Amino acid sequence: MARVDESKILKALKPRRIIYPMLIGMGVVAFFLYRDFNANPISFSKWIEETKEYRLWSGVPILYTIILFITIAFLMMAVRDIAYMWRIRVLTDHKLTWWKSFDVIVLWEFSSALSPPVIGGVGPAIFFLYKEGINAGKSTAIILVSILLDELFYITMVPILFFSLGYDSIFKVENINGYVFEYGLSFLLLIGYIVSFVYSAILCYAVFVNPYTIKSLLSWIFLIPGLRKWRLAVRKSGNQMIVASREMKNKNFSYWFKAVVSTFASWTGRFWVTNFMFMAFFASKLGYFDHFLIYARQLVMRMLFLVSPTPGASGIAEYVFSKFLIDLIPNLSWAVPLALIWRLITYYPYLFLGSIVLPGWIKRVYKKK
Repeated sequence: MARVDESKILKALKPRRIIYPMLIGMGVVAFFLYRDFNANPISFSKWIEETKEYRLWSGVPILYTIILFITIAFLMMAVRDIAYMWRIRVLTDHKLTWWKSFDVIVLWEFSSALSPPVIGGVGPAIFFLYKEGINAGKSTAIILVSILLDELFYITMVPILFFSLGYDSIFKVENINGYVFEYGLSFLLLIGYIVSFVYSAILCYAVFVNPYTIKSLLSWIFLIPGLRKWRLAVRKSGNQMIVASREMKNKNFSYWFKAVVSTFASWTGRFWVTNFMFMAFFASKLGYFDHFLIYARQLVMRMLFLVSPTPGASGIAEYVFSKFLIDLIPNLSWAVPLALIWRLITYYPYLFLGSIVLPGWIKRVYKKK
């Protein structure tokens, strides 16, 4: 891997850059809190009383219930990360220890948190594996397959939940007026699903059947005027598919089974954070259908976050969460604070963990070299 690439990646991951997504996210939350602020102390008292009313166990102090379910929500993020660590160990044929896998996953999430989701952390992820002693070709193959597994989870779960819950349940949100929100989200999901399906099909064919045909086809398509400026990047992607095919084509059933199970476990852990967080405040208001609905709507939210121009979808994530799940929240004034708690569990820890892990990791891998 070229030195210039290493220097660019390390420069992009400077810990001081965490201030930008934090300012954006906190700024959006502060704006909505200010806009919806009610100075009447009765409002806060009502919140406390409603939380007591909606708790799961009437005989247990509300504070204990909140601590319990918020702790479980954090544990769901731990499940997500452990599952990702398991997957990266499986994909590397156990060349990485659990500790090195932890470093790679934390730094990968850190790089993703500092970049707009539309750009992502693919380049840094390949770099992290490469510096851990995985050759460049295999590192590229592992990251491509990781992306493929994530997309397969998405294209599998979307139709299952869509046909189980129905269009109206997922997209018709009470307390949100206007067709723009409803049809905008449903259109985005449809386009995103088609893109994910086509991309996954191409990648599957390239990895498991014939990568040379895909490379030739893409090279031919990007000879069209207006697309030529991306032809070099597309040919590079074609070469990466060829490398991935060589590395992955002959892996056995056990290898792929573990990779798929770990992928589904990681995403389920990630989505269940919201379920347990809601249970901390109004468990008795949520039925089984509501829990599946929360899960399904997060699949839609994921697609919206992927096209966000802000680092880690900061600002966009808080806004969408507070709007798209609002009909599942008993008191509308809770929406923005819950969005902040959600981000404090699912997003901000990676900014701080990455800032802590990165200096020691750099010292270790460059000292080893």
